[in-house]
Amino acid sequence: MLLLLCVSILASANAGLLGNIVDKLPKLNPLERIPELPDLLPTIPEDAELTTVSKITFLFNINLHYLKTLFKKCKKKRKMELINKYGYNGEMHKVTTSDGYILQLHRITGRANSTDTNVKKPVAFVMHGLLCDSSVWVISGRNKSLAFILADEGYDVWLGNARGNPYAHTHTSRRIKPKDYWNFSWNEIGTRDLPAMIDEVVKTTGQKKMFYLGHSQGTTAFFVMATERPQYQEYIEEMYAMAPIAYCGRMKSPFLQLLAQFTHSLEFFGNLFGVHEFSPSNDLIKIVQQLVCSEKALTQPVCSNAMFLVTGFNAEQFDPALLPVILGHVPASTAVKQMIHYGQLIKSGTFLLPGKFKHYDLGIISNKDAYGAFNPPTYDVSKIKAPVHLYYSENDWLANVKDVEKLYGELGNPSGKTLIEDKKFNHVDYMWARDVKTLVYDQIINQMKQRPLK
Repeated sequence: MLLLLCVSILASANAGLLGNIVDKLPKLNPLERIPELPDLLPTIPEDAELTTVSKITFLFNINLHYLKTLFKKCKKKRKMELINKYGYNGEMHKVTTSDGYILQLHRITGRANSTDTNVKKPVAFVMHGLLCDSSVWVISGRNKSLAFILADEGYDVWLGNARGNPYAHTHTSRRIKPKDYWNFSWNEIGTRDLPAMIDEVVKTTGQKKMFYLGHSQGTTAFFVMATERPQYQEYIEEMYAMAPIAYCGRMKSPFLQLLAQFTHSLEFFGNLFGVHEFSPSNDLIKIVQQLVCSEKALTQPVCSNAMFLVTGFNAEQFDPALLPVILGHVPASTAVKQMIHYGQLIKSGTFLLPGKFKHYDLGIISNKDAYGAFNPPTYDVSKIKAPVHLYYSENDWLANVKDVEKLYGELGNPSGKTLIEDKKFNHVDYMWARDVKTLVYDQIINQMKQRPLK
């Protein structure tokens, strides 16, 4: 994460020249395998006499030719195209939050050949985690992706997008400055984004109850909404939290524990250099990621292990062939402030203590102005009256078992907790594990069927 942040800062600093070049080229298509390099390279006559300068020029042209050809062959599909590709009916709904952020909601009403598209179905609202967007629930394809599995089970599926990601990257004010646009954390996602999206779902479907399925930050945002905007709990039949994040002081990842100790410094230098967006997803970085991390690349294990270093090691459940597809969408852009907010939670605890689930720490003086106290207030999860079922795993290096169990003990209306049977199941396995359907999704759907919506 720190490496990506550094690369993002460097890329942002050089975005002027490089961005103008890259923006003119088509975007990557994460669903297509990257063409083999020899098939794309220009040829040179065997009897050609090249000077040193011409050799350098030729090598440069080879790379430029390859990149251009790669872009042409790998045009990135938008979300609706992904849904249509797998034979489902998709809709895109635009939602404007109370503070002007424009978000896309993606809806799946059923299979394209379905005859029950006008039948009222129970609603399943699904929310992604940090550095992700709604595409993570469809990129695994039919029979593996949560969104399609829910649709096949007869649910009206709505996929949310948090402000700042590629599907929620605009604002009603065209003059808003980047510093102001990116001035949010997951607190605003919970207090503004989720309520706006839930309002749209209720307005469109006419249904007053829905199931909420969240992963990682998607659970954090729900806990914030339920405590700060409690009236929206009335719309939730039950919430299913996969890898729930509230308390995270005992987070296992040594990398994130170390990084959290420098939270204040990252915030200071981010403000100093005007870096408020964490966006390791520009096209050049995407190309490098897909070349280095493609299934046949010798360097592919480096990519997998880099991810495991943060989320927990579980090579058995990870399909390397899926990695280039994932990297076509993840990591998605987000606010630096979101990551700093999590860093503050981690730093508030230790490997032995859970820390606090609290509002953003603005500093002593600013805290007094914003909260009326020198320290930021905590989120009172005992106010959460909607039924909440937690799904967690022993090898999740972000959602520590003890932190999750502490959360469960403080919830106002806990409806159950499920420890995943696979002891190696990690944080990202909830999205892309080979056996995620049988280990997690089928269990959630069984719970949903026990609470039929009218």
